[in-house]
Amino acid sequence: MGREEQIIGERIRKLNEIEEQGINPYPNKFNRTHTCDELQSEFVDLKNEAKAKGTVSVAGRLMGKRDMGKISFSKLKDGSGAIQIILQEGETDDKKKIFFKKYIDAGDFVGVSGIVMRSKRGELSILVKDVVILSKSTLPLPEKWHGIQNEEERYRKRYLDILMNDDVKNMFLMKSKFWNTVRSFLLDKEFIEVETPILETSAGGAAATPFATHHNALDLDVYLRISMGELWQKKLMVAGFDKTFEIGRQFRNEGMDMEHLQDYTQMEFYWAYANYEDGMKLVEEMYKKIAKDVFGKMKFETHGHKVDFSKKWVKYDYEKTIKKYTDVDIYEANATDIKKKLDELKIEYDADADKWRLVDTLWKVARKKLSGPGFLTGQPVEVTPLAKRNPKDPRKVEQFQVIIGGSEMGNGYSELNDAFDQEERLAKQAEQKEAGDEESMDHDKGFIEALKHGMPPTCGFGVSERLFGYLMDKPLRECVLFPLMRPADVKEKKTGKAKESKSNINTELPISRSEAIELLKKHNKSESDFNHYLESEVVMKFVARKIKKNEEYYGMLGLLHDVDWGQTKGKAGKHLTEAPKILSDAGFDNDFIKTIVSHGYGFVGLPELADKKRSTTEEHALAASETLTGLIHSYALMKGKKISEMQLKGLSKKFKDKKFAAAINRDIVKECEKIGIPIHEFLELSIEAITSIKNEVGLE
Repeated sequence: MGREEQIIGERIRKLNEIEEQGINPYPNKFNRTHTCDELQSEFVDLKNEAKAKGTVSVAGRLMGKRDMGKISFSKLKDGSGAIQIILQEGETDDKKKIFFKKYIDAGDFVGVSGIVMRSKRGELSILVKDVVILSKSTLPLPEKWHGIQNEEERYRKRYLDILMNDDVKNMFLMKSKFWNTVRSFLLDKEFIEVETPILETSAGGAAATPFATHHNALDLDVYLRISMGELWQKKLMVAGFDKTFEIGRQFRNEGMDMEHLQDYTQMEFYWAYANYEDGMKLVEEMYKKIAKDVFGKMKFETHGHKVDFSKKWVKYDYEKTIKKYTDVDIYEANATDIKKKLDELKIEYDADADKWRLVDTLWKVARKKLSGPGFLTGQPVEVTPLAKRNPKDPRKVEQFQVIIGGSEMGNGYSELNDAFDQEERLAKQAEQKEAGDEESMDHDKGFIEALKHGMPPTCGFGVSERLFGYLMDKPLRECVLFPLMRPADVKEKKTGKAKESKSNINTELPISRSEAIELLKKHNKSESDFNHYLESEVVMKFVARKIKKNEEYYGMLGLLHDVDWGQTKGKAGKHLTEAPKILSDAGFDNDFIKTIVSHGYGFVGLPELADKKRSTTEEHALAASETLTGLIHSYALMKGKKISEMQLKGLSKKFKDKKFAAAINRDIVKECEKIGIPIHEFLELSIEAITSIKNEVGLE
């Protein structure tokens, strides 16, 4: 038994003994007169070795014990701070002192009553007269939490991170003040706070990939919002409200990095009869107030940049800034020119992106050179479909983005209130979405209808909690109380401990790979079919490697899964009916044959298999692998057979676009998750697998 198990066992023994004495170790209330911080403030002038008059009661978690025989010292910590408590022979009731010494451990919650005093060393303390247990802890606190380097563990057990590290606790107190400062600033400016829907029937208000789900009661596919009620707040402008704002959570099903999470807190305001220039003035004032009131300073060092909020804020022009740092004229260059520059700069990009997505990638290169604080203006209309055109240059919009430390820390613009211009832009976005651009906006006809009733000139602006992370100079995830974590047991699944009904199958193969190839050639003549078998084989091998299974066995399943296709192709309901005999004659056992047949489960065209469901790891792996190869091969052919240029982002878009390779059942591909491989990892693994045999299957 390890040391921690011994400690837990000892604490449970104490808990049982406490209950046997008729004492409730988890009472429902304790009447305290002060918090620790209140005591520190009220008795700040108490002199060394002096005692205050009267009795006080405090409660909190015991953070440590020092027993010195006739006297013991402990630290009591509550939500406001900490104070020392002293139990002393002759001052503390003997029964209480014995109970404390025998049954109370560091980590327990206790309530104490006693006299406030200051020790010889000058520490404010409570001389305990009475002590009661409020909550017995059976798990010990970490001894050296500051030394734990495992970031995942800190996030997973954030409660301990906060408990043992005052810097972390203070950061979240500051974050609360951050949002309260934003809220009070806007309320003082006569904005009203509103609440708009989190579930929406179309993902509007931003260019981002939404989370999708199904609303059972209304039988509707819905999305978690990707903006803080942008289209709803604009409808409120139509309704006659002049100033609105909302602070809440929004969700974007995209990548995670130092600056981005999938769900995060955002604020957006909308201000009628104002334009983007008015917005810049208001936002600069708000940011300066945040710097002063929340952080107590105007100068920051963040992400390698020095930023002084008190200086005059700079104005950056989108076109000129890109030209300055990349030597590309965004209006003269075409997509090929921009790709060439990005290749030269060794910057990754989506090969399927249109010109303006590529331009935005160029901007992100230039942006990192800018310290700010300042405002970016002059953005092209193609990258901001909801902003009003600049009357002086219709190619551009009246938009401003806050630039701090090489990143965008807020976005606003003169809102587009021309319903016909807006309708045309959203129609173009809808076309791009139809073509597979997951980040393009939906065409919200209800919003267009509202605009046609008339919306006043309006400035809108939004900023997320990323600003707080930047001013703290910390990764955004560090600044979230409870960031989304992959469940702890998923790690086990990824190392081959996935749930399966069969773990003792015989993986000994009756024939070699070369003999299996001959068996395939005997029953199949099509070269394209043969390519599919080879691709399925290699993906299955990579899957086996990932989940620590027998690679040769998995490869053989992939290679022979359609062994009878050459004989049954075009014969309705016959596929997989000949396979059992072919494989049995070759010496394969029932487990192998059952797995092969299982990839046909659920297909209406195979009556005997239509109602059956896959259950083992091998079955899920084979079905997902052989199905995905069809999608990858189709996408590679679309790209001129160049699988070597295929990127995960592009394949992910094609996977989500159900009109591309429509015959591919995406739900079957997602069975990879049943064996512990997330879909994005499965896609990436499969690209790598097929790329490794590209020449054998006619790809480049």
